[in-house]
Amino acid sequence: MRVAIVENMPSTQHGLVGVALREAGAAIEVIRAFAGEPLPADIHDHDALVVFGGEQNARADHIHPYLPALAGVMKDFGEAGKAVLGICLGSQVLARAYGGENLIGAAPEFGWRDIMLADGARSDPVLGHLGRQFVSFQWHDDTFTLPQGATRLAENDIAQNQGFRIGRAAYGMQFHFEADQPVVEEWIRLFPAHVERKAPGWLARHPEHAARNAAKADASGLEIARAWVRQI
Repeated sequence: MRVAIVENMPSTQHGLVGVALREAGAAIEVIRAFAGEPLPADIHDHDALVVFGGEQNARADHIHPYLPALAGVMKDFGEAGKAVLGICLGSQVLARAYGGENLIGAAPEFGWRDIMLADGARSDPVLGHLGRQFVSFQWHDDTFTLPQGATRLAENDIAQNQGFRIGRAAYGMQFHFEADQPVVEEWIRLFPAHVERKAPGWLARHPEHAARNAAKADASGLEIARAWVRQI
């Protein structure tokens, strides 16, 4: 199992996705696209593609000129029936790849939040096994419209399109299901000023939030990660 992982910013944490891939014995190639490392030139070199989040928006081509090519690679993998996973920014680029509109600054959200499964998730092999509602970590400002032909899988009151599938196994997840408690703690260690601007007072209340939500989010996140890896 050969998996390409595209990182869009320094200090990207693979979290529970990394756990599930290691469990499956995957051979992983990390591509630091933000640093100019080349994207996969041939989709046949890998069995699956993961695109993680980043601080940029999905249309910031003037700052990150590789984004259009990344959208193209994600679509190429998806149309070949290979498993694709886009998380946060990755989901926004996947939506762009299939003709969705990126809505910049339209859905700011931070912290552990409730997410509901949409009707389309009932038979989905990645999310369909979850309960009607689950908890996951959020950190985003943008959202997107659902691409034509995609199935909405998850939603909440901030962003209607929290998760979708298009084709056999191309998945976009706006929420950070990969972010278990150690990842969240690393984020707040690295970016405390960003957190405070995003959610004033949240850092002081972090232990309370974690005690209430982290274990549940970690459990559902690992279920999602393992279920996606099974699609490879």
